[in-house]
Amino acid sequence: MSKARIKLAGQDPRELDAVCTQIREIASRTGVAVKGPIPLPTKHLRITTRKTPAADGSHTFEKWNMRIHKRVIDIEADARALRQIMRVQVPDTVHIEINIE
Repeated sequence: MSKARIKLAGQDPRELDAVCTQIREIASRTGVAVKGPIPLPTKHLRITTRKTPAADGSHTFEKWNMRIHKRVIDIEADARALRQIMRVQVPDTVHIEINIE
């Protein structure tokens, strides 16, 4: 049996958790061992910009913030389980990466 590491990343943690539960259900149906989902630290991307493009007026700033949530799932999977996992409906906002060892 081979091991597969599935990495999920996205902005909405609810969508990530929904995909993780689908993967866990597939693993339980096929009878393979699964570890996770393991939450990784959230990455914060921050941008601060001036509100006015010219140097006139008050010095006011806008702050933009984006959070990227990550999850890792380890599966000891056979070919049948991996084929079913590849068919999981993943939203456009979720990035998925599968590494097979």
